[in-house]
Amino acid sequence: MYEWSEEHQAIIAVVRRFVDEEIRPHLDDLEHNGVPPYEILRKMYDTFGLKDMARESFERQLARKVSGEPARERDTSDASAQLISTIELCRVSPGLVTSLGVSTGLAAGTINKLGTPEQMRRWGLDLMTLDKIGAWAITEPDSGSDALGGMRTSAIRDGDDYILNGQKTWITNGPYADTLVVYAKLDDASGDNVRNRKVLTFILDKGMPGLEQARPMRKMGQHGSPTGEVFLSDVRVGRDRLLGESEEPKGGGRQSAKDNFVAERAGVAAMALGIIEECVKLSIEYAKNRVLWGTPIGDYQLVQLKLAQMEIARINVRNMVFAHIERSSKGAVPTFAEASAMKLYAAQAACQVADDAIQIFGGNGYIAEFRVEQLSRDARVLRIYAGTDEMQVIAIAKDLLRS
Repeated sequence: MYEWSEEHQAIIAVVRRFVDEEIRPHLDDLEHNGVPPYEILRKMYDTFGLKDMARESFERQLARKVSGEPARERDTSDASAQLISTIELCRVSPGLVTSLGVSTGLAAGTINKLGTPEQMRRWGLDLMTLDKIGAWAITEPDSGSDALGGMRTSAIRDGDDYILNGQKTWITNGPYADTLVVYAKLDDASGDNVRNRKVLTFILDKGMPGLEQARPMRKMGQHGSPTGEVFLSDVRVGRDRLLGESEEPKGGGRQSAKDNFVAERAGVAAMALGIIEECVKLSIEYAKNRVLWGTPIGDYQLVQLKLAQMEIARINVRNMVFAHIERSSKGAVPTFAEASAMKLYAAQAACQVADDAIQIFGGNGYIAEFRVEQLSRDARVLRIYAGTDEMQVIAIAKDLLRS
């Protein structure tokens, strides 16, 4: 069975020290004062040499693109090391992972996988190194779970240009993004039902005429990840901003969005593991030290039952993450249904564990200073973004019924 190696344990220790010294002292700023997370993330990149690693990874991707070699889904040299930071950051502020993942994963990943070499150089590198922040804009007010079919944002040809109009919502990094990857339906007057129209992907820059990035939304949780709306009003873009500079890019449009959903859903399991591990740790400490009627509450069977159930969830989610790491290291990519199953179980487990932690803490669990309150709020969105629980069930069931 897969386990962390000694090298991985050393990496975990170093990342935890950084989290304790550089992130925990700033939690109030992230949670309650509206401070964006980007400088903290950039400091992490500088501290661990991640910026240089990102640049090297970009050069490898670019060389493959120029040579015509097929793009890889991800660098599989050590999938475990790639997820360690996700797990450890989620122990303290899952919002940091959401912002980081969208910028370097969804935005940069989409450009570098499907863009031309010129588009990669122009936008992809700066996103990978965090010199610039990216957003991935697909969701709309009336098309959350029906992201592609219900999309209303339009792209109309105008000579060699396109005119974009529409509205995107719940866009991570939307208020501050320098670069936005935006999905739109091609309105070519062909008479096709709007649900079936071709989906194109464009790259926009902050400050373009007609592009409005609204202020951050006030959310229940993940305050460390700014979220907002994006409005497009007659935004004119040249073909150089059309991803792949083609309306028929390989893996573009609809397939691009689906591939990103697979990666995002698998990543949610690692996020859930971080939340669960921290809740279990805090709850054990509290159960040992909180005395009621002269007895530590950990001696009471109902508290023991909750702790046992929390540990079972931790083991199950950890095993799912480890299985994913092991398969990824061999170049295997989960199916849409497998990624959905991971996401569904892990997200529900994180919410239940966080809720049980609050119950163990009692009144203190409802107070922000004891941290399980924040983790519970942060965990809740795992059952919504990257597809709701209900959409995961549909994806899993459809795959089973096709077999």
